[in-house]
Amino acid sequence: MMRHAWIMLAAVAASTAAFTPAIAQPHGNFDEAAVPAYRLPDLLAMQDGTPVRSVNDWETRRRPELLRLFADNIFGHAPPAPDAIRFVVTDQAQDALDGMAIRKQVTVLLNGKEDGPQFSALLYLPAHADGPVPVFAGLNFHGNQAVADDPAIAITPGWVAAPGDGIVKHRATAASRGIEAGQWPLRQILAAGYGVATFFPADIYPDGDDRFAQSIQPFYGTNPSYPAHWGAVATWAWGLGRLADYLVTDPLVDPSRIIAIGHSRYGKAALWAAATDRRFAMVVSNNSGNGGAALYRRRFGETIGVMNDYWFAPRFKTYAAREDELPVDAHALIALMAPRPTYIASASEDLWADPKGEFLAARAAGAAYRLYGMEGLGDAPMPPAGKRIGKRVGYHLRSGPHDITAGDWDAYIAFADRELAARQD
Repeated sequence: MMRHAWIMLAAVAASTAAFTPAIAQPHGNFDEAAVPAYRLPDLLAMQDGTPVRSVNDWETRRRPELLRLFADNIFGHAPPAPDAIRFVVTDQAQDALDGMAIRKQVTVLLNGKEDGPQFSALLYLPAHADGPVPVFAGLNFHGNQAVADDPAIAITPGWVAAPGDGIVKHRATAASRGIEAGQWPLRQILAAGYGVATFFPADIYPDGDDRFAQSIQPFYGTNPSYPAHWGAVATWAWGLGRLADYLVTDPLVDPSRIIAIGHSRYGKAALWAAATDRRFAMVVSNNSGNGGAALYRRRFGETIGVMNDYWFAPRFKTYAAREDELPVDAHALIALMAPRPTYIASASEDLWADPKGEFLAARAAGAAYRLYGMEGLGDAPMPPAGKRIGKRVGYHLRSGPHDITAGDWDAYIAFADRELAARQD
């Protein structure tokens, strides 16, 4: 079933006074009383039990072990960055958004050839910046033209999974221009001194369970039945890495302040992209749920058993209903960012994404940050809606449903202002 249907179900559940007696949810658990007892894997112990006592232990032993365990069991192993990658700027305007922005459209040729695998990136950068600027890099749901009502943006020719205005038989039309503008408040971001870089992930893996043949994976000769085959989430994360390949070459972009950001399933991809690529100086995961920031072992809302098969490595689905046997959990995914700043956000009505599980994972990740002498969420209780908490790891719970809003962006910009400025010192 499509995710938006379960978002509505979760919103209805959130408005109910109690879950007693629990209503059977064959596609997800929304009853806290049904959450089993669980114990998270120790971040500061190797699989063989050897304790991790220092940054050196973490960097040389535990962190590589965790990356391997996530790739083996959850996301799959992606290929290395291509040697022949090439970038073609197809459009550059100095006076976009009423003179507020520089707009760029860039074709990323993954094997350097016009007829090879590729994707189209869209950038908006502050027009009057004093120097290279920090950039939020993320994925959009309906094509680049959906990010802004700008007639110069090329309309994606790709297959569009998500429904929306101007999407006809899974194809974008001119009527889809700007339908995601609320999720990408460009003027707000640009006014704060940040740029935006985005691309449509269907260029490299359309978001459908029968779209393997239309993805870039056949080009790389991957075997979808291999237990650690890279799934769609890993492909999207790999694509974010290729976007970073371009951004570090753009003289208008500060290569030391590239921020991976993602909402929903693309929040899952942003976390894995930042875990595997340290050029991302910070990561923002908005309402990413299971497979992202939420704990698997809570088995609340979205669970392994109900997630799309093609998102992850084939081995991952074998852990459905036996989550305790996973050698990792979401707190370890967040911990892979240490010592870089990380922001996790939830929404009060988005029970499918398990706000409590996202918060608990973010808090538990603090053990890795403490190795570096940094504090994450400490021992803080889950905050009420509207309150931002945390130091090197930030968190907030927004009132409302599954979405990313201007208020969320305000929190992310304020956090980046504080933490990336500190990183520069």
